[in-house]
Parts: sequence; C-alpha cells; structure tokens
Amino acid sequence: MKKLTAMPHQGRNVKRIREMLGIKQDALAVDLGLSQQAVSALEQKEELDAAVLEKVAKVLNVPEEAIKNFSEETAVNIISNTFTDFKDNASGINYNCDLNFNPLDKLLELFEENKKLYQEKNELYERMLQSDREKVEMLQKLLDKK
Repeated sequence: MKKLTAMPHQGRNVKRIREMLGIKQDALAVDLGLSQQAVSALEQKEELDAAVLEKVAKVLNVPEEAIKNFSEETAVNIISNTFTDFKDNASGINYNCDLNFNPLDKLLELFEENKKLYQEKNELYERMLQSDREKVEMLQKLLDKK
C-alpha cells in the first residue's frame, strides 16, 4: 500500500518562513498592502492564489517553490541525514564535503538585509508623516489668515 503524502499547507508555510525571518504579521501586512487580519487569514489558507503566492514570495525574498514545498518533515530528514559526529562513521561520506560558505551565515545576512529594509521603510513612512503634518500646519495657517 502506498503512503499518501499530504499536500503542503501553503499558508502555514508562509507563517513558518515569516517567523524564521523574524517578520511580524503587521510588518508583512504593510509590505503586502493588506491588514494584519488579512495576513492572518492568508496564513490559514491551505492553497494560495498564484498572484498572492508570487507577491508574498517577493516580499519575503524567497522563491515561490520554498512556500509551495516547505515541509518540516523534509527539513528534519535533511538535518538528520547530514548531521554526524563521526563516532560511528555512519555519514563518513560527508567528511569530504567542503562548503564555501556557512548556510547559517547566509541566513543571518538575509535576516539583517530584511531588517535593514524594514527600518528604511519605517524611516520613509515617518518622513512622509512629517511632510503631511507640515502641509496640514501650512493649510491651517492659511485658513487662520482668512
């Protein structure tokens, strides 16, 4: 008998990736032009529309396939099959593997880059608010003169 594999829950995958990147629902909502409640509803959907999936992937700076196919079971299997302490030589083949980079460093770089972009967006938002406040003050002064 074949084992049926469950379809990945794309909304839940968005939530997991968002949390791994340290992004709050509110921040994702702002980037997507949605409310926090809409993002919460999006994270409950089993399958996302293609346009929504594309937009979310772009905002999170991950490939669409990462959202479609993310699986904790797969991640655990990859980690358990590649981790070894070499006491029993169970994974001795991995010993000859030379990485040019540390994947965790790359993930941290991505996190810092996203954090920096988020801060820049907040600064831009604050400048826009200040500009609007100044406009309101100028209009109020003009009204007061009349």
